[in-house]
Amino acid sequence: MVSAPKILSAETLIGTEVQNSGGENLGEIEALMIDINQGCIAYAVLSFGGFLGVGDKLFAVPWESLTIDADEEAFILDIDKETLEDAPGFDRDDWPNAASETDEWLVGVYRYYHHTPYWK
Repeated sequence: MVSAPKILSAETLIGTEVQNSGGENLGEIEALMIDINQGCIAYAVLSFGGFLGVGDKLFAVPWESLTIDADEEAFILDIDKETLEDAPGFDRDDWPNAASETDEWLVGVYRYYHHTPYWK
């Protein structure tokens, strides 16, 4: 069993596969969104579906929802594909507006994944 490193660069994590606990591929990490006022990761952006980035949907996933599987070099998100398809998402060309909409929208994201928002 490989132990997971405690500190990694964001660049290292981009493109990392995300699987569910059953080993199904759910997509990959597209971006990490940083709350610069709190100094933490607000959420990971998961790219799911499509082919070579075309037709895929992006999902905000609370960082707390992901665990690392160092052996598989993947993140684990304990959710099935059908539940993910119904999760709050957004289009590649229409990201949430961090200045005005994000708080309310992000509260919904955290609730969907059964987490308390980190700023509450």
